[in-house]
Amino acid sequence: MEVQITFGTLALLVALALAFDFLNGFHDAANSIATVVSTGVLKPHQAVAWAAMFNFLAIAIFEMKVAATVGKGIIEPGFVDQGVIFGALIGAITWNLVTWYFGIPSSSSHALIGGMIGAVLVKAGPQALMAPGIIRTAVFIVASPLVGFIWSALLILAVSWLCFRVAPHRVDRVFRRLQLVSSALYSLGHGSNDAQKTMGIIWLLLIASGSATRDHLPFWVVVSCYIAIACGTLFGGWRIVKTMGQRITKIKPVGGFAAETGGAMALFIASGFGIPVSTTHTITGSIIGVGSAQRGFSAVRWGVAGNIVVAWIVTIPASAVIAAFAWWIGRHFF
Repeated sequence: MEVQITFGTLALLVALALAFDFLNGFHDAANSIATVVSTGVLKPHQAVAWAAMFNFLAIAIFEMKVAATVGKGIIEPGFVDQGVIFGALIGAITWNLVTWYFGIPSSSSHALIGGMIGAVLVKAGPQALMAPGIIRTAVFIVASPLVGFIWSALLILAVSWLCFRVAPHRVDRVFRRLQLVSSALYSLGHGSNDAQKTMGIIWLLLIASGSATRDHLPFWVVVSCYIAIACGTLFGGWRIVKTMGQRITKIKPVGGFAAETGGAMALFIASGFGIPVSTTHTITGSIIGVGSAQRGFSAVRWGVAGNIVVAWIVTIPASAVIAAFAWWIGRHFF
């Protein structure tokens, strides 16, 4: 069902969605740069510029499968109106700001999906939800960090075996260079998956207003979302970098390479199948995989990791509750 949305309201909500996309890059910059900064391979300002560039270059590589899942696979477009989009975005933005302030590496992706679910539930009830898309997303809350963990652990074990007789300083020098490649790969994965989530919600809004069809995502949406997330990454969420790069476990360039490469592989797989995953969950699992494979489970600070997992569990319901209140407020203005 097409919803009557004025041009001014449409423009406001698109701007709000791009603000979320910017904040997504800002909040999740630590995912792409934490290891490369913590190992001393790049200085912070160099790292964010490097990550932002590859966030944007993802535009030329990946299909819009994640955007299609978010736009057409989480909630029924027929139940969407300006209030639902407003509530979803406010819920996600608010939760991102709270977790950024406290330095908690939570998921911007799941905050957005939680916001969508919370806003549409109070408007239309469970009938507005699309179970298959939600179930796939829920499964990958566990699967994405697990895949990152496994790939990264296997990589660090393989590298350790291959470099067993090589002098440590030579290994360090080689992997400082290779970390530039692995960081670039991870940033490509980050851009491909996270920018498309904002594309999906803008697409959902445009479908509801009759400004776009289910079969075509306007190119201006694609370009603007990639630019927004790249700019957000460029400004960087510094409060989270220390948690991701050093508080979970201590890593060296070879470990940073394995964590970023393993995480990138997990993100490429998810984007290829159109599954919106958390880049935060993925890189956290990868870093834990490296620490566990190198020095055993005792090398991982499980208290810090446990706090992060609690934030993962709370993200969707917390953003859903905030979005429900935002929908109630928003319906009086739209």
